[in-house]
Amino acid sequence: MASNGGEAVRGERAVGVRDDRVLPLTRWVARAIVPFLAAAFVVLYGVPARTTEFFAWTIRPEMTPIVMGAGYGAGVYFFSRVSTADEWHTVAPVFLGITTFTWFMAVATVLHWANFNHRHYTFVLWVVLYAVTPLLVPAVWVLNGRTQSGERAADEAVLPPPVRVVGGVLGLVITLSAVALFVAPGPMIESWPWAVSPLTARVLAGWFALFGVVNGVVVLDPRWSGARVLVQSQLLGFALVLVGVVRYWENFDPSNPLTWAVVGGMALYLALVAVLYLAMERR
Repeated sequence: MASNGGEAVRGERAVGVRDDRVLPLTRWVARAIVPFLAAAFVVLYGVPARTTEFFAWTIRPEMTPIVMGAGYGAGVYFFSRVSTADEWHTVAPVFLGITTFTWFMAVATVLHWANFNHRHYTFVLWVVLYAVTPLLVPAVWVLNGRTQSGERAADEAVLPPPVRVVGGVLGLVITLSAVALFVAPGPMIESWPWAVSPLTARVLAGWFALFGVVNGVVVLDPRWSGARVLVQSQLLGFALVLVGVVRYWENFDPSNPLTWAVVGGMALYLALVAVLYLAMERR
């Protein structure tokens, strides 16, 4: 009890002071979200061929639930880190990406309401999650943002300017592409390396938007400490997706040039981010 009381006192002080503390509300929201994401990860990544039985709607083929599951797995790691973080700036940028993602999911749910299995309990969980989080996540970001400080120690590692420029441009391009594909998923349906429906195309566009926004936002703060948790989450997420590619290579059309562009691009990005992570950690 003393520990919780102390956390509450520190949180109350943090609301009015830019001391970069993570508020108790932020920690509890993160802890509440983790079980939802963990359950989605287990179903979508663990048994992607059985979404009819265990998920809110039937998803075919397996690569789409693999990508979704990998994203939720990375989300479990991220929100677990939020629940124990001491400094708000180390996790703050990702909240904007997650906000964008939840908006995409909420709109996709409304647009494709008929595609869902309304009698399955996971449908209820899905609706609750994406009815609440589009408001809750940005609210937490705004409230906890009042504690954020841009101060950094003189010896603190910073991201190299070229990395920030490339990351920002990449983030902007992917975000704009994700918005375009969400609005008009037809080109993605016709050319994507594996089969997607209007609903799954829009869901994947939501994941692209999350990736784009966090990459664009995180580079606004030069501190490596502000990017570390995001990079760790991305390393996990992309590694899980690439393992899924190996598991379900039969979903892909090898004659489609986009197959090699998408898979090769993910592998290259994972390798470059791993190199960046190791280099920054040695500073």
